[in-house]
Amino acid sequence: MAGTGSKLIDFEVRRPRQDVIFRATARVAGAMTLALMAVIFVALLVRSYRALHLVGIGKFLTTQQWVPEAGKFGVGSLLFNTVMIGVVALVIAVPVSLCAALLISEYSPPAVSSALKTLVELLAAMPSVVFGYWGLEYLTPRIRPLSQWLANHLAFLPIFKVTSSSFAGSTFIAGIVVALMVSPVLTAVAQEVFFQAPSGQREAALALGGTKWGMIRKVVLPFGRGGIVGGTMLAFGRAVGETVAVVVVISATATRQVHILQSGANSISAWIAETWGESNPIGISALMAAGLTLFLLTLIVNAAASVIVNRTAKAGGPSL
Repeated sequence: MAGTGSKLIDFEVRRPRQDVIFRATARVAGAMTLALMAVIFVALLVRSYRALHLVGIGKFLTTQQWVPEAGKFGVGSLLFNTVMIGVVALVIAVPVSLCAALLISEYSPPAVSSALKTLVELLAAMPSVVFGYWGLEYLTPRIRPLSQWLANHLAFLPIFKVTSSSFAGSTFIAGIVVALMVSPVLTAVAQEVFFQAPSGQREAALALGGTKWGMIRKVVLPFGRGGIVGGTMLAFGRAVGETVAVVVVISATATRQVHILQSGANSISAWIAETWGESNPIGISALMAAGLTLFLLTLIVNAAASVIVNRTAKAGGPSL
């Protein structure tokens, strides 16, 4: 009607007080987490400035020596060994964890599935030192025949070549121990992803005459692919940061160890724990720079895992 202006009525949505309190608490907790990470980064950066200024960032990342007294130090070998331990751990942990997750989510009765989930949670709660001494006292002498067999039959591959008969304290043993430690994390993530596979697609695959394994291969595994990749990267971030178990198991050396069966290797976190007490001021600064490198590495890995999981969720996959 002419001359009549339309009136817009604004409705104010009032949230319950509990929702307001929860949102505020969640925001404060998130901000505190980011602030804590920023404080840790700044503290590491300040404490490592002396060492990084002395040798430069490029040389610090590539130098394989660790002689702070002579001004020659870097994380080139330690970073390589850290990644190698994480890779060995994932090669072992991923298939074991996926099989365990499928057993829990697809093949076990509810009572057995619940018991297995509890067992996985208990395994995740075990202290690192327990895994370390188990690897030192029980695993090391019993894994030697397998290490010898790999060295004899797969020596044409550089990683399995050895130059001495000592197999104790190797990257291979450390990787096995760390694999046991990260398997519960990967198993828990994988089983949650598998549980979220649409029941309608499961039933349709079986109704069309598919077998149980066929349904898993065509429905469950494709649906959980993004979650599996994200969980694997999270487990890798956990593996490269392990300290106590690696300190107990491995034969400490700051040199790069390409041969995973050969005795002697190390990781950044283990090297920091082993050499901190006997380091001079420049050595402490160098160790803080090594810690900063490990901090950034784990941050990048976890951020990449979050991106992968979020992209999968937006594409209709599982949301963790």
